[in-house]
Amino acid sequence: MRSDRSASFSLKLAAGLGLLFLHLPILLIFVYAFTTEEKSYQWPPPGLTTQWFAIAWNRPDVWAALGLSVKVASIATLIALALGTLCAAAVSQTRFFGREAISLLVVLPIALPGIITGIALRSAFSLLDIPFSVWTIVLGHATFCVVVVYNNAVARFRRTSGSLIEASMDLGADGFQTFRHVVLPNIGTALLAGGMLAFALSFDEVIVTTFTGGQQSTLPIWMLEELIRPRQRPVTNVVAMVVVLVTFLPILAAYYLTRDGDQIAGGGK
Repeated sequence: MRSDRSASFSLKLAAGLGLLFLHLPILLIFVYAFTTEEKSYQWPPPGLTTQWFAIAWNRPDVWAALGLSVKVASIATLIALALGTLCAAAVSQTRFFGREAISLLVVLPIALPGIITGIALRSAFSLLDIPFSVWTIVLGHATFCVVVVYNNAVARFRRTSGSLIEASMDLGADGFQTFRHVVLPNIGTALLAGGMLAFALSFDEVIVTTFTGGQQSTLPIWMLEELIRPRQRPVTNVVAMVVVLVTFLPILAAYYLTRDGDQIAGGGK
């Protein structure tokens, strides 16, 4: 009994140390957002102030970068929802030659290093003589956002009994009615969770944006440039706090939306 308690305590301690290792740097960002020191990082901070929040609020370059990030993430998420749902429905609901190969190709962009995806997209845009703009960033982000939506949707499709769709068709519903009244209510939370995760990934993407953005500056790119030029570093930390909150809340919501999705809908019918 004593050995079991000791092992349990050791596991809890190891888990706590692991979480501290992962999240301590994020906590430091929050602390340095309030420091009075402008150009360097000192520990402990020489003083605390909230003046940087007002300065960040009044910086037009921050708002421009934030607006571009929200715009790109929103459009990329909509594209991912459409394409990811269609791919998931095709792979999980039908049988055809090459189905597993298609599933692998859909998932591949998120498995590849971001720099590979960025170089490939930049080469394709240059070869096709497509000028770099907001839309090239959107296309670049959509390549990995589709994967997130696809993974959530295909998992939920596989937990949805085919008898529900068959029953809907037997009762005279067409394909659109079946999707609207039967399929969508069963996969809706998975799509919402996938969309939130896709938005969060797109919002803080750096590598692919670097290769596809041209002169466009999203919020993560703006932060990277500000760190290279140490002017009002606490403003960068304030913006980093916003990024943490914007990405954390969708991920948290996605977790709560999908944690109870292990039962097969319609499995007993």
